Amino acid sequence: MEFNPSELEEKQVYKLLSGSVVPRPIAWVSTISESSELNLAPFSFFSVASRNPPMLSISIGPGVCEREGTEKDTLVNIRGQKEFVINVVPTFLGNEMQKSAENLPSSVNEFAAAGVTPIDSVIVEPKRVKEAPIQMECKLEQILELGSDHLVIGRMLRYHIDEDYYLGNYKINLDRLQPLGRLA
Repeated sequence: MEFNPSELEEKQVYKLLSGSVVPRPIAWVSTISESSELNLAPFSFFSVASRNPPMLSISIGPGVCEREGTEKDTLVNIRGQKEFVINVVPTFLGNEMQKSAENLPSSVNEFAAAGVTPIDSVIVEPKRVKEAPIQMECKLEQILELGSDHLVIGRMLRYHIDEDYYLGNYKINLDRLQPLGRLA
């Protein structure tokens, strides 16, 4: 079987890609708006972009459902504030992460809606998720508009890990972390 992406609808191509590029880790991205509203949203198009200097990438698509035709708050906030935090989502935070994925108005604090605790970052303004065992503070490096999406690349300025998830020698205890990922 063979498909020509140029002959398919966007949703059909998305289903093929998201079902093939698996598993995809989830970046639970926290940002802050120009009016100091806290924002928290998950993105499964997430990866390491560079090791030296350390950079991470997330791909942010357009708004969906009732927010179709708009940009997601995360993108607006990153573009405006030039900072964000990527929190790693372990399985035990799956329900909270899912709650933060809902299409909520920009004025809603997703930390509160998801029932997680915002804590101060060391370098950047956006808060970290206290319950997340790994948090990475990032400064915007660049945003690339790629088709319908925006590839956000951030330089990691600080890396936080709960001691219970650190094996030493810069290794992560993945058996304990049990990070969530998307399979399709």
